Amino acid sequence: MDYLLGIDIGTTSVKTIAFSKEGIMLSSFSVSYGIDHPFPDWSEQDPEEIVSAVIQTVEKILQDCAPALPKLCSFSSAMHSLIAVDQQGLAISPSIIWADNRASGISARIHKENRAEEFYQLTGLPVHAMSPFCKLIWLKENQEEIFKKAHKFIGIKEYIFYRLFGIFAIDVSVASATGLLNARTLEWEPQILGMLGITKERLAEIVSIDKVFYGALLFPSLEQIPFVIGGSDGAMANLGSTEEARSLVITVGTSSAARIILNKPWIDPRMRTFCYFINNNQWLIGGASNNGGIVLQWLQEDFFKSDKTVTQFLAQAALVRPGSDGLIFLPYLLGERAPIWDENAKGILFGVQIGHSQATMIRASLEGIVYCIFAVSQAILEQSDILQIVATGGFARNELGLQIMADVFNLPVLVCDTIENSAWGAAKCGMMALGLQAPPKTPIGKTYHPNSSAHVVYKKGFLKFQQLYEKLKDEFIG
Repeated sequence: MDYLLGIDIGTTSVKTIAFSKEGIMLSSFSVSYGIDHPFPDWSEQDPEEIVSAVIQTVEKILQDCAPALPKLCSFSSAMHSLIAVDQQGLAISPSIIWADNRASGISARIHKENRAEEFYQLTGLPVHAMSPFCKLIWLKENQEEIFKKAHKFIGIKEYIFYRLFGIFAIDVSVASATGLLNARTLEWEPQILGMLGITKERLAEIVSIDKVFYGALLFPSLEQIPFVIGGSDGAMANLGSTEEARSLVITVGTSSAARIILNKPWIDPRMRTFCYFINNNQWLIGGASNNGGIVLQWLQEDFFKSDKTVTQFLAQAALVRPGSDGLIFLPYLLGERAPIWDENAKGILFGVQIGHSQATMIRASLEGIVYCIFAVSQAILEQSDILQIVATGGFARNELGLQIMADVFNLPVLVCDTIENSAWGAAKCGMMALGLQAPPKTPIGKTYHPNSSAHVVYKKGFLKFQQLYEKLKDEFIG
C-alpha cells in the first residue's frame, strides 16, 4: 500500500494522517495536550509532551499501515511559539505559544514609540504580543538568566526537528511569522537582531518548505524515508484546500484565520493583515483571531460545565433565530490579534435578557466567532474579488456554524472532502518536494449557500459588534 504521512502539530493536539496520493484519508490518529496558564495572560506548553505526541501518532499510523512504510513524511505546524534551548537542544523554558499575552506591554510600548509600522514594513507581521519578536524582548527584560543562558531561540517544529535530525532548521513560512525575518531578503533582519542583542547564530537556519531530511532518529524503521520540513499550518491549509486567488480559505480550530495566496507580497497600509512568504512567488496574505473553537470549549466546559457531547451541546443553537434575539458576544477571551491587534480586549456578552437561554448564548458565541473572522477578512475583501470561501479545521464539521459563515459573508462556503487540510497540504508539499505529481485540486464535499434574509440580520449585527468594541476598548485597559 502506497501512502504519505502528513503530521500536523496543532495548538491542542498532534494529528498524523496517512493519505493516498489522491488525498484520500486512509488512517488518522491524534493525541491531545493542554495549555498551561500559570499567570494571567500566560499560555504555555511542555515541548516534551508535544514531542511525545508526535512519536505516539506516527507509531500508531505505522502500526495501522504495516508492513508498508510511507513514501514520505511532511509537517504542518502552528506558528509564533518560542522556546529557549541549551546546547544539547533541551528546553530551558516552556513553549510560549501564540495565545500568550505576557508581552502586551512590550507591544504597546513599540506602538507608543511609533515604531510599529516600521517593523511591520520590514517583516510583514504586525507588532503584537503573539510574535516571537515581542516575546524575546519580554524574555530579555524579565527572565534575563534564561535569555543569556539560551543557546538558541526556536519554535515547536524546530524543537521536534532537532530531536529528529540533530540540527536547528526553520522553514521560511514559519520564519516569516516570527517578526524577525526581513520580508524582502528572506533573511534574519540585522536591525531587529541588533535591537534584541542577539546574532543570527542564536536562531535556527532558514530553509525552504521543500527541504528534505533523512535518518530520523526517533523512528529507526523510517531511516531511509524522506522527511520534508513542510510549512506553517496556515500555508499548508491553503495548499491543502485551494490556491485559487479568488477563494478565501477560512480555518477555525482552536483559533481562526482567513487567508489567500497571492503571487506577490501585499502590505496593508492599516496594518490589519500579515504577509508571509511560502515558496516560489507564493505569499500568504491574511489575518488570525485568537478566539475560535477555544471559545466554544470554554463555554461548554467552564461556563456551563455541560456533560453533553460537543455535538449535542452545539446543536441547541439551531433552536435560536439568526441574530440570537439581540444577544451579542464579543468573544475576546484571549485578547485579539487581527484586525484590532488588542491584547487587552475582553469577552463581553451584551444585551442579556431574562428570556435568553443556554441555546441563545451558544448561538451568540457561534455568531461572535464568525463576526471575528469576518472582521479579519475585511482587508482581503477590499483588495480581492472573492467569489467563495473554503472552510477548513474542526469548525468545518459544524453545519450550523458553516451556514452562519455563509450568511454573514453572503458568499457560498465550500467544505473539502477532507477537512484536515493542513495535514493534506503538508503531504502535498512533500510530494512536490520529491517531484511527485500532486492532485491539482481538492474535491469539494458540500456547499453552503447564503440566506439573504439572514444576511440582512447579520449585517446589522456585525455593525453593532464593531461599535461595541469601539465604545468599550478603553475600558479593557487596567
